[in-house]
Amino acid sequence: MTNGKTLRLGTRRSALAWIQSSQVAAALRAAHPGLDVELVGIETRGDRVLDKPLSQIEGKEFFTAELDHALLEKRVDFTVHSLKDLSLERPPQFVLAAVPKRANPRDLALFAPDVPARLAAGHPLRIGTSSPRRAELLPAFLSRALPHASRERLELVNLRGNVDSRLRRLHEPRGSERHLDGIVLAMAGLSRLHADTATERQGRALLTALLEGLHLMVLPLTEVPGAPGQGALAVECRADDAATRELLAVLDDTPTRRAVEIERQLLGEHGGGCHQRFGAAMQWVPGLGGLLQVGGRNAEGRDIAGRRFLPDEPLPELAGEVRPWDGNAVRAPARPLLDAAGLSAKLRHRAVFLAHPRALPEGAASALAGRAVWTSGARGWFALAAQGVWVQGCGEGLGAENLVKLVGEPLLGLPPPAEWDVLTHEEAAEPWQSGSWAGANVIATYRVEADAPLDSTALGTATHIYWSSTAQFERGRALASPDAHHASGPGKTAEHIRRAGVRHFRAFPSAEEWRRWTAREH
Repeated sequence: MTNGKTLRLGTRRSALAWIQSSQVAAALRAAHPGLDVELVGIETRGDRVLDKPLSQIEGKEFFTAELDHALLEKRVDFTVHSLKDLSLERPPQFVLAAVPKRANPRDLALFAPDVPARLAAGHPLRIGTSSPRRAELLPAFLSRALPHASRERLELVNLRGNVDSRLRRLHEPRGSERHLDGIVLAMAGLSRLHADTATERQGRALLTALLEGLHLMVLPLTEVPGAPGQGALAVECRADDAATRELLAVLDDTPTRRAVEIERQLLGEHGGGCHQRFGAAMQWVPGLGGLLQVGGRNAEGRDIAGRRFLPDEPLPELAGEVRPWDGNAVRAPARPLLDAAGLSAKLRHRAVFLAHPRALPEGAASALAGRAVWTSGARGWFALAAQGVWVQGCGEGLGAENLVKLVGEPLLGLPPPAEWDVLTHEEAAEPWQSGSWAGANVIATYRVEADAPLDSTALGTATHIYWSSTAQFERGRALASPDAHHASGPGKTAEHIRRAGVRHFRAFPSAEEWRRWTAREH
């Protein structure tokens, strides 16, 4: 049916746009043997005007207008856009024929080779970005996430241009006007460049040279959600071109389309465009459902930050009296099992995961120097940064199995989970030897003391219980009523409770969502 047929794909001419369009074309050819796809490069106004932030340029459709004209005039059959560049009001002559599976929606911060030393010496940093969203969210995050940083020593400067020209700013001689200490880019674009070994643009070769020596940080969606639609592509064609529309439909990914629709609804509610100061990221978490994370301010300057949980199975309405017992409120003391020298002797790998900031022995920050350090969530990240540790990323509180996909991103060049060091407490060491992290070098650096007994009366009369850890569950499960409803966060604790055969159990993204449910606020 498609033998000898050629479709013309309209795309911007930048290296990233050309590469991601080439990847769409390759997927289309693979789905329809015999179909040929020809790329047609088109320059847009957004590509030509590089000396001003987009928020200072009159009009809109900076990266799409010229592509739209080519599609209307039938010079091309379909177009590929970064979905975040599309306005909400698209021409009625077009249809969104496909939204392919999304790449990573996070931002990636990249820093010049000497930045850790400069931070330690108290020097200020110049960070390049032209995004009002990033300007709103970055200072608060970086001032806590960078070791030895403070908000007063972070200066944001305007930065536009292609990915490669922005990265080169980190390699300019220090002291030159063009030198920057850091930049922030969409991780999806860098990942697509890194995946390119087939086009004439040679994205991976270009990126590998430019990333040499840089320090990376994967910005968590909980703190710096991306722009609505970030990481997704939009494949459009003419609405009256049924044949092309049918061919493109194979590229559509329903979960991605649903996610970006939810994110873009917020643009309609709170104002979008190039002045937009908020981010929104919808992600589907296996076994949990959807998590919509919003951060920043709307067009009126009102803070709209928050998180919305859309569970796979609706949360039941609670009847009668609810007596919750929150294990997160119980803080058992910890006893160190290793000192700094002992930890250094046990570390084997170049990547380290700390399940909790307490897992780092006192004075052991230097043992992690030169290693890729990850932790469970933003709170732990900030605690480690305060001790002088450069943290590359976190699991955003969604458990060890969900972290596997994130650290497996080829762009980051991290080893497989079996080649990591995992720092945790004594009773949690065994569960790490199963699942995707089996084979990792698990190091028990501290023990959670069980001397202080749990409140047997409160536990025994609780109707709803949230367990903060596997160890806490094992200490308290016998005290709970047989009819109690159990809960925990995702990850190793949830897996353990399920295996224990508890009758009423449900995992939540965090204790915060559980508290809202038990308080009947959901």
